[in-house]
Amino acid sequence: MTLPAKTRPSAATPPSDPRLAAAFDHVDQLRADGFGGILRAPLIASPGLAAAAGCELYVKLENLQVTGSFKERGAFARMAALSPEERARGVVAASAGNHAQGVARSAAAMGIGARVFMPVGTPMVKVHATRGFGAEVEIAGEDFDAAKALAQAAARETGAVFIHPFDDPVVLAGQGTVAMEMLEDQPDLDVLVFPVGGGGLAAGAGLAARRIKPEIELVGVQSDLFPAFANRYHGEDRPVGGFTLAEGIAVREPGGLTGDLLMDLLDDVLLVDERQIERALNLFISQMRVLPEGAGAAGLAAVLANPDRFADRKVGLVLSGGNVDTRLLSSLLLRDLARSHRLARFRIELVDVPGQLSAVSDIISREDGNVTDVAYHKTFSDLPAKVTYIDISLEAQDGVHMDRIRSALQAAGFRVELAGY
Repeated sequence: MTLPAKTRPSAATPPSDPRLAAAFDHVDQLRADGFGGILRAPLIASPGLAAAAGCELYVKLENLQVTGSFKERGAFARMAALSPEERARGVVAASAGNHAQGVARSAAAMGIGARVFMPVGTPMVKVHATRGFGAEVEIAGEDFDAAKALAQAAARETGAVFIHPFDDPVVLAGQGTVAMEMLEDQPDLDVLVFPVGGGGLAAGAGLAARRIKPEIELVGVQSDLFPAFANRYHGEDRPVGGFTLAEGIAVREPGGLTGDLLMDLLDDVLLVDERQIERALNLFISQMRVLPEGAGAAGLAAVLANPDRFADRKVGLVLSGGNVDTRLLSSLLLRDLARSHRLARFRIELVDVPGQLSAVSDIISREDGNVTDVAYHKTFSDLPAKVTYIDISLEAQDGVHMDRIRSALQAAGFRVELAGY
């Protein structure tokens, strides 16, 4: 979905804020000292994605981080700033998964106790990974905001330090290292596109990018089910909530600090729907052989959905995370096959005599189709007693090939209905 672009404020450089200046000084020193061994994720050009999008595309592969996302950058930066007394009190955090892993990993490396609240419905791959890094995990709260309230209450009760996932100067400065590296590797980028949930990545990377290249364009992307910041930016009042593939940016309210920064920093905020996110996810898999989660594919989804907006420009994207639920991944891949008509299900009516199923199989074989599943129906049917039907799922090279298989079956006298693409 395209929304009208906002005119950039006359002052293109970020507002002066001593907290932010100190945070970026802290992060600059951490980078000079090796940044805790956090991977300098590669920035990769993708001709396949570029052809689909109509622009030059460079993708920062943050899914290759040990924790599977960029979030460990901000978590490490914030926890490296803790005093010895704060470290002794331990930390508490709330997260739908990626910040949780960043906090857990840094806590383990620094010998700090960590307790993380994760909302109900968080993909189990993220829950198991967080526990695997040694954090205490509590599944509580219907969404991120509810989990955050519980975590903040726990911090007040125990004295632990709450590590905010985005609304913290040091956290967002840590996330800003993503843009620093992108512009060091590809200084001639015209546009940077970031997913926006709480706004930590977009705000931190936006500030960092404008320090290096003030004229660069910055575009934020949100799920149209969670357009909280887009509503504020564009003066809209769209409903917020629902089930989205991009659970990593399913935030009902951006941060106070990050929201204010993004109002000045961003040149535009775009919305993408679930089908667009799903398409982008599948293109990352098929064209780059990389595994994104829904939020990680949001930037590509926006570029693909707005080709005129980005035509002939050099666009930098962040594949922000790759912690996708494997069960969901299987479903997405099969749905993509179905949409491209490489997978279909035929319902074929048969006379209940020997040889019918064999004849169907022979026709499909001669037409080079591949049968993946067969379901035979006789008892639970309202057809005449001598007639039955089968559901056959099969693979083809493309839609034209699938249509040829169907035509061959019909030419042989079989009644064929398309039960589903």
